[in-house]
Amino acid sequence: MRWLIAFLGVAIIAAVAAVVLVVPIGESTPSSGSSPVASPSGSAAVPVPKSTEFTDPCGTFDTAMPSPYAVTGYWLIPTTDHCTWRRQFGAIHRVGGDTVIRIGWGLQARPLDSEGRILDSERNVDPRYEPCQENGVPCAAAAENDLKAANPGNRVSWTFVYRTDEAFGPGLFRCPEFERKITVGRTVFYRIVAPDDGSDDAGCENIRNRGRGYHVILIAGARDDSLTELLDLGDQFGVKVFPALPLAPRDPAQKTRASKKGTDTLTTLTRRIMQDYGDRFRDRASLGGFYQPFELQMRDMKYTGNAEDDHPTLKVYASQHEIVEQEMPGRPILVSPYLDARKRLPFSATPKQVARGFEALARTGVGIIAPQDSRGTGKVGLFWPDEREEKVDERLRPVVGETTNDTAYHGSTRDYYREMSVARDKMVEQGFNVQLWANVEAFEPSDQEFCAERAGTRGRTDKERLDRAVAMVGRYVSKVVSYMWSDFYTCGSPSLADEIARDWNRPIAVDAVRMGRDIQDGIEIRGYNMPMGSKVTITWEGQDQPRVVDVAGVNLTTPPPNLPVRMETAWIPFDWTQVPGDTWVRISVAAPDGRAAAEPLHVRIQL
Repeated sequence: MRWLIAFLGVAIIAAVAAVVLVVPIGESTPSSGSSPVASPSGSAAVPVPKSTEFTDPCGTFDTAMPSPYAVTGYWLIPTTDHCTWRRQFGAIHRVGGDTVIRIGWGLQARPLDSEGRILDSERNVDPRYEPCQENGVPCAAAAENDLKAANPGNRVSWTFVYRTDEAFGPGLFRCPEFERKITVGRTVFYRIVAPDDGSDDAGCENIRNRGRGYHVILIAGARDDSLTELLDLGDQFGVKVFPALPLAPRDPAQKTRASKKGTDTLTTLTRRIMQDYGDRFRDRASLGGFYQPFELQMRDMKYTGNAEDDHPTLKVYASQHEIVEQEMPGRPILVSPYLDARKRLPFSATPKQVARGFEALARTGVGIIAPQDSRGTGKVGLFWPDEREEKVDERLRPVVGETTNDTAYHGSTRDYYREMSVARDKMVEQGFNVQLWANVEAFEPSDQEFCAERAGTRGRTDKERLDRAVAMVGRYVSKVVSYMWSDFYTCGSPSLADEIARDWNRPIAVDAVRMGRDIQDGIEIRGYNMPMGSKVTITWEGQDQPRVVDVAGVNLTTPPPNLPVRMETAWIPFDWTQVPGDTWVRISVAAPDGRAAAEPLHVRIQL
């Protein structure tokens, strides 16, 4: 009987230990880091390539995935060389990418000269749109002539332009008598007319029957449709494609905000494009959703849907998002706002303020929020709570100076994603189908080692720093994506893509919890590439010598739902009673061949 009582006592202690967590100071209980809601673009559905190998005029391509890294999505700028697109998709898929997000273009209001030709920002005739003529008359002027011929009371109150490398179908037009496709060489122009009050008639009757003000939208497109080709590549390689929505015009007085005056016209253009997409792409499996390209800062913002003082850019978001839901239901919209944690700036935001901004964004109908970690621009740092008084990373000093992490920043990347994950869970409980992804920036704040002319003060980074960024966000998100493949992953020698292909299976630990098994105390570590044979080194201040423990089991427990693909767990036995209370512990994982994770976990016990 005494033996049975002793055994039960040990079992009870082990059970209690299993729910005592090891977390950084101030952090809540580790969650799945993802929404319980699945989406067509989420990690639950991994696309499958059509074949293992294929040949076309661009060469022979292998669709295998030999180097599946933790980052699974990338921004991409398609080029005029279609073979480059194919090589990019192949290279992205080889390192584990299953998602491509493409950059888009903006809708712009433009003045005309006395002949009806479109002017640029310098008030010169814009060479992009100058070739568009109908019977010798500039297209914008021809549209106005046709409207006035139908009813003398019609007038054009403003002209907008939009450029793209896409080609559209007849679903773009509501009234083919006044809206048309005009082909000039390799460029295809599309002429759209819509009432300037934001309405959009189903046919032509009102153009004749009512004298009204109209907006003319002139689109410079292409003969061959880039989106069709990108979706075909997505089908071939098993990649989801997120094309960009039209970018809203910017407020001339405050460039960081969308212009209220252009909202109605933007809504009309978005509706027309979505209707055309619905006709052509509704059943395409490779169409993952849509990217909202108007960038804004994550901070405390207001959006209720019916208040006069709702954030103007969020009003524009909601307008576009409503159209997408109507015309392409089930396809989520992805938005990627940036963070700014710099204390010295009046417009920076704390983690709590950013969380409130997340809630406002979710109310606009966005399905995926993938905040930029902002480490590449130096707006946020990668550090643990016990490193607040340490000097900032040397590569961040051009942005924040030679100071400490705590002086420079309101918080670290991990602090911001933790708060946003709490906000995400709150919004899901309220019925909003929203996911939290992470967009890790694949560059450094530098005026050296440029990857492209358009990079500005953004220089090359390395895989070690990228691994650290993944470690900081990986606990809280359901997917990790990165800005951007072209050109930050492909420049230099070796390129970042080459580094990943060579070192893709180095461990990345993102989380640790105290978890016993049977009667043994221990630690469960979540992360990537932690197979049997891996070793875990545990250190803390005042320790005689580091403890090195072999991984005793892999994936022994069912992980929380909707963690990023490829994330796994490793368990090690460890007696936590030997660690003094309130002590920070560093946990470093090394592969069987000795390669250690770039970033050790910093944790401490909380009873």
